[in-house]
Amino acid sequence: MVSNSKPPLEMWAGVECTLNRVGEEYFDQLERNGHANRLDDLELFADLGIKAIRYPVLWERVAPNGLENADWSWTDVRLRRLRELGICPIVGLVHHGSGPRDTSLVDPDFPEKLAIFARAVAERYPWITHYTPINEPLTTARFSGMYGHWYPHGRDDLTFARALLGQCRAIAFSMQTIREVNPNAQLVQTEDLGKVYSTPKLTHQAEFENHRRWLSFDLLCGRVNPIHPMWGYLRHCGISEAELKEFCQNISCPPDIIGINHYLTSDRFLDERLENYPACTHGGNGRDEYADIEAVRVCAEGAAGPRTLLKEAWERYNLPLAITEVHVNCTREEQLRWLYEVWNAAQELRNQGVDVRAVTAWALLGSYDWNSLVTRWVGHYEPGVFDLRSPHPRATAIAKIIRDLATGRQPHHPVLATPGWWHRQERLLYPAVSCSATGQSTNNPKSKIQNPKSVSPLVIVGATGTLGRAFARLCERRGITYRLMSRQEMDIANPASVDGVLAELKPWAVVNAAGYVRVDDAEHEPQICLKINTDGAENLAHACDRHHVPLLTFSSDLVFDGTATDPYIETDATSPLNVYGHSKALAEERVLQANPASLVIRTSAFFGPWDDFNFVTIALRQLRAGNTFFAAEDGIVSPTYVPDLVHASLDLLIDGECGLWHLANKSASAQLTDGITWSELARLAAITAGVSVSNLIPVPTRELGLIAPRPIYSVLGSSRGQIMPCLDSAISRYFDEILVIGNG
Repeated sequence: MVSNSKPPLEMWAGVECTLNRVGEEYFDQLERNGHANRLDDLELFADLGIKAIRYPVLWERVAPNGLENADWSWTDVRLRRLRELGICPIVGLVHHGSGPRDTSLVDPDFPEKLAIFARAVAERYPWITHYTPINEPLTTARFSGMYGHWYPHGRDDLTFARALLGQCRAIAFSMQTIREVNPNAQLVQTEDLGKVYSTPKLTHQAEFENHRRWLSFDLLCGRVNPIHPMWGYLRHCGISEAELKEFCQNISCPPDIIGINHYLTSDRFLDERLENYPACTHGGNGRDEYADIEAVRVCAEGAAGPRTLLKEAWERYNLPLAITEVHVNCTREEQLRWLYEVWNAAQELRNQGVDVRAVTAWALLGSYDWNSLVTRWVGHYEPGVFDLRSPHPRATAIAKIIRDLATGRQPHHPVLATPGWWHRQERLLYPAVSCSATGQSTNNPKSKIQNPKSVSPLVIVGATGTLGRAFARLCERRGITYRLMSRQEMDIANPASVDGVLAELKPWAVVNAAGYVRVDDAEHEPQICLKINTDGAENLAHACDRHHVPLLTFSSDLVFDGTATDPYIETDATSPLNVYGHSKALAEERVLQANPASLVIRTSAFFGPWDDFNFVTIALRQLRAGNTFFAAEDGIVSPTYVPDLVHASLDLLIDGECGLWHLANKSASAQLTDGITWSELARLAAITAGVSVSNLIPVPTRELGLIAPRPIYSVLGSSRGQIMPCLDSAISRYFDEILVIGNG
């Protein structure tokens, strides 16, 4: 009996492989993310269960000095391995690039030159069936020809139009030569189709932008004729009527699959009320002045979303569709929510008869410096499916959800029960405007946060402590349902109390942010310190093991004796000098023995904006008041910004990490690579705040009158991954948050 059922929605993936040119410099993501030198990455990708991968065979990498000097060794090995692994490569030839140095997007010979390279690729790999000769030609034309970000750095309509038509012609010519080798080769053409919304006054500009966003597909489909809405614009840019007619009649190359690359910031909102928005958003069209804002930050209904864009593309072209990039630079649960929402939208439309083939998890290895549109190389990293801040690519929780979706399993992580930030009220940074009132409906599905009582919570122990309150505050921001427990509600020293709470609340994880933190007092109260820090943590570990609940608990740099000269890593032996350190070292041992799946994070030298008693806050308060402040000149530590610690800990917890991890802010200053003294930390904070350091007195630790002995050197390194931001950034954000609190 023949089944008429359609094949299931496929999971594809892609490696961020941009190779763009700025001036005379090429920025190569494959070199930056290390994939250029790691063949083993392909095994990790295959383990995800993906059917296809957008993969680079980039013109600028293979043949920068002409085909006669081409080096195919890298692509030979990797494409052969993909074939062995059963993954279909969707080969990209130019990814936000402009070709080798002897050409550019506005070179009249660019299309023919790329087509020659495309033929060489097809002849070398005749088994390859799917191609994206040029990724996002419209977006690349805007960035290279209109905004001046990338080579050839044009800032006018004619350069934009020339770059766009040249790329579309290159795509058509490339597919023609490829199909001469492999007649069945398919064009998977990608583009960012972000919509534009506006106030009623600027409807004309929004309509213009919304017509222009289809231009690459319309050109390839041969639709740009004299009655096309963009015909007049292209003629105004300086493109001749004969060229446009020739393009429409002779160069059409409809995509076999339309690929939509959609990002939360792609949709824009235009508003002439400049006073409502920062100056950096102000611009115009030569006639009107307006702010250009991320629509999600101002539209009351939210942005268009993947469902709307897929439906629009289907109704316009009636061609097979795929979401060819899904990525968001955010916390882990938001990355999960975005991928799952896009998948569900695609599945819903597929069930309604729309031919949606696949959803593509983009940036498998993350991406670098897209916050500056890859116009400079500063190393700003956005983690992807794998996190490169570990010695080897580390699978995140996104890898798990991809495996689930690829194999037909339903993802079940409790954080998915809450809508992403793009649906929550806090997304609105400016006065809300109804986009539907302008006649440009977002048509978003209504998403509401579920009743917290129906969602499995994260239990946070330590309601009165700095760390516990920070977890609660940031869970609120991240849309993670939680219960912050006081000692009266959950006494971790009492096993029956712990069991009762876990049985009642059925949490998806427990965070132990409680503890005895008075290091000097612990010398006089060792039993109390051990009861809370050691026995309490061990009780939690046993209970979490019985209830099959992950546990996150915290330890300290004070488990070390300070005799090292290099940063301590997770596998170094502990040798505490004081009672507090002993209680933490013993807790680590007992927790991991009772429940090896526990995540134990060692950290150090807290500072943060939400309490008045951390070292940085006290130092600034004293120095601002003109008081003398003494700080150790010989004690070298790894300062830890509490919000960074909480965010990183939550990400690791969601990822399912276990065992010991060291988390502290790394130094960005070369002279501070091995930590910073307490007096240097006070000086750095004061100088950043513009506070005089004349009353800062560096002294030896022994002169501070401390009761408990401290290690002179307790810098935390890590063999598992440096996932915390740098200290300079943390200090800057500390003051930003203080300012927000002061203005709030």
